Amino acid sequence: MSIQDEKKRWEDGPLKKVLSKAPERRESFDTTSGIELERVFTPLKSNDDYMEKLGFPGAYPFVRGVQPTMYRGRFWTMRQYAGFGTAKESNERYRYLLGAGQTGLSVAFDLPTQMGYDSDSAMADGEVGKVGVAIDTLADMEILFDQIPLDKVSTSMTINATASVLLAMYIAVAEKQGVSSDKVMGTIQNDILKEYMARGTYIYPPNESMRIITDIFAYCKDCVPKWNTISISGYHIREAGSSAVQEVAFTLADGVAYVEAAIKAGLDVDEFAPRLAFFFNAHNNLLEEVAKFRAARRIWAKIMKERFGAKDPKSQMLRFHTQTAGCTLTAQQPDNNIMRVTIQALAAVLGGTQSLHTNSRDEALALPTEDSVRIALRTQQVIAYESGAADSIDPLAGSFMVESLTDQIEEKALAYIAKIDELGGAPEAISRGFQQKEIQDSAYAYQKSIESNEQIIVGVNQFTTEEEPPKDLLKIKPEVEIAQKKGLRAVKEGRDAETVAAKLEALRQAARGSDNLMPYILDAVKVYASLGEISDVMRDVFGEHQETVVI
Repeated sequence: MSIQDEKKRWEDGPLKKVLSKAPERRESFDTTSGIELERVFTPLKSNDDYMEKLGFPGAYPFVRGVQPTMYRGRFWTMRQYAGFGTAKESNERYRYLLGAGQTGLSVAFDLPTQMGYDSDSAMADGEVGKVGVAIDTLADMEILFDQIPLDKVSTSMTINATASVLLAMYIAVAEKQGVSSDKVMGTIQNDILKEYMARGTYIYPPNESMRIITDIFAYCKDCVPKWNTISISGYHIREAGSSAVQEVAFTLADGVAYVEAAIKAGLDVDEFAPRLAFFFNAHNNLLEEVAKFRAARRIWAKIMKERFGAKDPKSQMLRFHTQTAGCTLTAQQPDNNIMRVTIQALAAVLGGTQSLHTNSRDEALALPTEDSVRIALRTQQVIAYESGAADSIDPLAGSFMVESLTDQIEEKALAYIAKIDELGGAPEAISRGFQQKEIQDSAYAYQKSIESNEQIIVGVNQFTTEEEPPKDLLKIKPEVEIAQKKGLRAVKEGRDAETVAAKLEALRQAARGSDNLMPYILDAVKVYASLGEISDVMRDVFGEHQETVVI
């Protein structure tokens, strides 16, 4: 069948169905010269292997996007990652961003929250509220989402080891707003494998961590069906120094491990796979990044269809959030970061992201100011409304360079995945230090290229200037930690201690057995058991992971 015939079938099928429910933003899309842009460009004069390798948007293998109309229907979710200090301060920032046109929330938590420690723990000293918001109990979560309707706003939470606890708090806050759990929308990162590999905010050993993750899958399938239960993250793998190929390979290998674990736990692939999401980095090499996103979609579609027998097209789709590359931001000439972020954001849009965070210019120096956050958000809005990049689906398809890069990234990533399979899968390969060593070698090679001036970083090793010390940076004051500890103490003094103890003991017994842990965590959260108390119960039962050292 010719491409023209296939295109007609696509127009009469998936496209017509979507257009009947949600029309495109405009009747026609034109360049500034008045040239009308086709909805999607194809090599209509040549069959070649177009249908096998590319297909159409919203159809297998999803290389050209996961929706038939992509941004012609609606833009990606503009979801700025934010959180600092207390819940009250972060709530004010969220409402500021929503007022400025942000279309989704993304919560950054401080390190104690990520590691399962309350703000009054000795392990939290000096870290409370520093790199994100401090959340100790449901009371903090109630403040964090005050005046934010959780039936209308989609929320992403970058949280891993304690993802089950934060999700339970979110569900409880929604219920207090009168929003049932089947109405809440959002994502928890919940990707522990990359923590062992590249980031380090893990608590429990791998097997126990995977149990918690699959418990979340099963619970949300029945009770929180609109929630994305995991965001399998390549972002932090890239931030640790991996190449684009390694980012794709190691992320998708982790994805394979999660699917296998869920199937082993008794779930049907098409029951949970549609709620899997991914999280990628957008780096500086524009065309490589575009090709990376396209290759990742094709690889995942094939894995889900051929390896796991997924029949639901939604199970085969790789839907992803993108964040611009924090590791590329420089303290020198920080205004240059605005241009870097613009290029990276454009790569994400041209690559078909579903959600996007743009970093702020001052993040190499401190938490971003409101002015910097506004510029970062405006960067997305200019790309969306002024650049024309969103007016045609997969506009770089057919570029000899982009298609070649897409094929090569796919080939090299599949070779890595095959190697990880040979080692026994992602968890076993991580335990042997395979991915860690590959990332370390890549990071070392990149740093050497900068130091030798082979890789030019504007304002760092070329085009340098004498600079004044930065001013007006956002700093978290010591009073934040004092106030947080005081608030936590008040919650603990005001709650029913016997009820809390009973709920924590029930969780302990469930952890020792095989029950799904989520209902027990939710019960504990609702009576204001703290995040640290809940985490400590599971620490006592599961133990703590010891890092694999790679030299």
